[in-house]
Amino acid sequence: MSSDIRGDPWDTLRAATRARVGLGRAGDGLSTAENLRLAAAHAQARDAVHAPLDADAVLAALGERAGPVVRSRVADRTEYLQRPDLGRRLADDHGLSAGDHDLAVVIADGLSARAVQDHAVPVVDALLPRLEGWSVAPVVVAEQARVALGDEIAAALGARMVLVLIGERPGMSAPDSLGAYLTFEPRPGRVDSERNCVSNIRPPDGLTHEAAAEVLAALMTESFRLGLSGVGLKDTGAALPSAAG
Repeated sequence: MSSDIRGDPWDTLRAATRARVGLGRAGDGLSTAENLRLAAAHAQARDAVHAPLDADAVLAALGERAGPVVRSRVADRTEYLQRPDLGRRLADDHGLSAGDHDLAVVIADGLSARAVQDHAVPVVDALLPRLEGWSVAPVVVAEQARVALGDEIAAALGARMVLVLIGERPGMSAPDSLGAYLTFEPRPGRVDSERNCVSNIRPPDGLTHEAAAEVLAALMTESFRLGLSGVGLKDTGAALPSAAG
């Protein structure tokens, strides 16, 4: 009997990615084990979409940097999923007052409160020390929020730039991914092409908090220098070497 026992040739690739590769089959379909893993991942993604944000915990983690909690014009989670337009509009009773700020930071639940609970405050912790000399408004926590809600919040605060940290749409292998969207001169009516995004912030499988902060600080500094954001603002790669390390 030969002693040459070969391992699964897909193991090397599986070790390098969270993607589902080389799943094999049982007859004409997937094995029972793979079907169960897919069902569990789907349930995890659904849970991430529907789980509420613990705003009090976020405020406590922010400490003295914390500002108010605001809401969009959405009545509940069902309406949030059905009416993205209302998730982009600020409720009338927001209580925000205008000041003179370089930056407004908005922590928004988006489509994954889990991502926000795990990653938003650590990104703020890593980012703000890199923005020495910037005037930063108290951090706003936004519930039932879409990305564009940050434009209206920043306009109400009198901020020249907004950074929205928001839970991204969960995937079958990434229910906890945080996205960071920056917009120069935010105001209602801005479109996605006028923003820059750093996505997949979710250590250890995605971008680390420190790496995300480094990329964001570089983009934001360049945004102020050029007076724009969006498709006209490119990541020169200055922050990427350490992000890969």
